[in-house]
Amino acid sequence: MPLFSHRSSASSGSAGSAPLPSFYSAKPVKPSKPFSAFSSTRIPWPILVFSLLCLLIGLAGTLFALSAIRRNQPLPIFRCGTSEDTFRSFYSSSDSGKLGDDSNKGLVDRPKLLGFVGIQTGFESGERRSALRSTWFPSDPDGLLRLEQATGLGFRFVIGKSKDVKKMAMLEKEIEKYRDFMLIDVEEEYLKLPYKTLAFFKAAFKLFEADYYVKADDDIYLRPDRLATLLAKERSYSMTYIGCMKKGPVITDPKLKWYEKSGHLIGNEYFLHAYGPIYVLSAEVVASLAAARNDRYAFTFLRMFNNEDVTIGSWMLAMNVHHEDNRAICDPRCTPTSIAVWDIPRCSGLCNPASKLKELHKIRMCSKSPTLPPDDI
Repeated sequence: MPLFSHRSSASSGSAGSAPLPSFYSAKPVKPSKPFSAFSSTRIPWPILVFSLLCLLIGLAGTLFALSAIRRNQPLPIFRCGTSEDTFRSFYSSSDSGKLGDDSNKGLVDRPKLLGFVGIQTGFESGERRSALRSTWFPSDPDGLLRLEQATGLGFRFVIGKSKDVKKMAMLEKEIEKYRDFMLIDVEEEYLKLPYKTLAFFKAAFKLFEADYYVKADDDIYLRPDRLATLLAKERSYSMTYIGCMKKGPVITDPKLKWYEKSGHLIGNEYFLHAYGPIYVLSAEVVASLAAARNDRYAFTFLRMFNNEDVTIGSWMLAMNVHHEDNRAICDPRCTPTSIAVWDIPRCSGLCNPASKLKELHKIRMCSKSPTLPPDDI
């Protein structure tokens, strides 16, 4: 029914009837009040409440949208499964550079590299990372990208996770500042280093298409240019394991640092394997490791020893890979050919690395001596 019904003139004069509104009278209506009819109309209160509610919802949505637009959005993290690359996310929302093929608009799924270098680090190694960023490891995303373009090598700090909320919060702040981490889904614990190493190689293979994958510790002085020259050499073996090879007695005393609880399976002496601070696996080797299942039984077919370097060495022995011994990646001093410098055999890496890294960087032979041709390395 219309809001306003016209009544007949007969009913208007009946007794007890309400007087007609002014706009039904014979007197002319003043043009200055053309909508005076609405002021006397009553709107049902349910409709009024519903209208006010809709208005409030609309206003709230508008305010939320405006605040979301103005708020600084966190940079996305490039993910592949449970692995996260915080560096590539910087360029996914930046016009300062691109990774991978220059013909692509944006990031490629697996950028092609000569080598990917994962610097293994932990929650207690903040001073080491700071020292590295003040020496051979670039301290900003642009610097990392320039190093990658110059050498063909990608670099990330590799770290697992912790149940300690404070540690994770501090890590998040460092990630936001430097964007140079690869996060992997494994508990960061010394006794789980073999598991972390396997998780690293699996994650690196999924995120990067590299000819070689390098595991390095955060307490060595590295020359990226010379490492790139080493990896660029022609090789006749597709399954290659490059490192500073060693043998040695198996430690079966639980009180000693390098105790091996499964030593009875090995014997008195270890098989040939690379020192742990740095070694290289070719792409075909890492592809085989990456094929391991990702469920809770993922490691049942790969034997895990206490020591990470021994564990990797045992896998290399089983996979029948070519062992390439190179003493330039375990040099105790800076030389014209040294690729990685650390205090072998006194320490597994540099002794007092936070200060020693800076000392070595001041030595011209370490930081500024020229890279020799491939045949000389």
